[in-house]
Amino acid sequence: MTVFNKVEFDNHEQVVFCSDEESGLKAIIAVHNTQLGPAVGGCRLWDYASDEDAVYDVLRLSKGMTYKNAVARLPFGGGKSVIIGDAKKIKSESLFRAFGRQLERLSGSYYSAEDVNITTADVAIMNKETNYVLGLEGKSGNPSPFTALGTFLGIKAAFKHMNGHEDLSGVKVSVQGLGAVAYSLCEYLHGVGAQLFVTDINQASIDRVVKDFNAIAVDIDEIYDLDVDVYAPCALGATINDETIPRIKAKIIAGCANNQLAESRHGEVLREKGVLYAPDYVINAGGIINVWYETLEGGYNEAASTKHVEGIYTTLCEIFERSKTEQKSTHLIADELAQEIIKNGL
Repeated sequence: MTVFNKVEFDNHEQVVFCSDEESGLKAIIAVHNTQLGPAVGGCRLWDYASDEDAVYDVLRLSKGMTYKNAVARLPFGGGKSVIIGDAKKIKSESLFRAFGRQLERLSGSYYSAEDVNITTADVAIMNKETNYVLGLEGKSGNPSPFTALGTFLGIKAAFKHMNGHEDLSGVKVSVQGLGAVAYSLCEYLHGVGAQLFVTDINQASIDRVVKDFNAIAVDIDEIYDLDVDVYAPCALGATINDETIPRIKAKIIAGCANNQLAESRHGEVLREKGVLYAPDYVINAGGIINVWYETLEGGYNEAASTKHVEGIYTTLCEIFERSKTEQKSTHLIADELAQEIIKNGL
């Protein structure tokens, strides 16, 4: 397995492979860039098909965190971690304590938090072995509602750019993936009268959203073929690819998943097709913004955090306008903005 010559490797400062025989821990920690501050990004627990898939994921995710934190104007660098395995089988106190000890060995170059299949309770166990974790209960807590708020506001910003107003009443939205963030997003959308079409690999998650928000359930593969206004990818990444783009009828793609574009070129393909894409690491930054507010000297301030998250709306409006003026895809505009901030500082 190679790392340095992978396309996803972008001069990462550190890629650390971790193991612990007693707990069964197999993990990878990737620190992409610490120019603006210590690398911060959540830990994902996933049953990857291969070690190569795990490396691919952690490299893409950690770079995305560098850009996400920069555009959100946070004094954080970018990092990410993955624990390899089936969450239903391997979760244990010893696993998370072992991972916490691995974080401690990095001496603060990387701070972890919750992500897919990791809860704030799991992070609290890591915290028994290290202080290099964020998003703790009793401080900023669960970041999911803030990620959902930012995503909801991002959808409104995209709709306003395309249609001149942000009234989502009667607007058809397909939501792919119904985890904690997506559930809250569906709640926001239902509250303003949007019509929801949803899918997930977990039937219980589908049933809950159908019951609570009068959503219409569709098959996993059918989600791409729906005649909707907005496609909201909220599961894992790379769902926007050569196979799915010709099938997507939505004129707006705006969701909370990371790494939605399978390849960078797909952003330009969307632009040429007339689809407005809300760059993932901009629209889904609400969670990491909220986490930052627990690091401040005066302690966590929910009102200040919420106001900062609401700024995602303005940032996306600026990106959409620059994209239109410069005739360049939105994800490239977002990348340029991130690179400017990293180079010049906050």
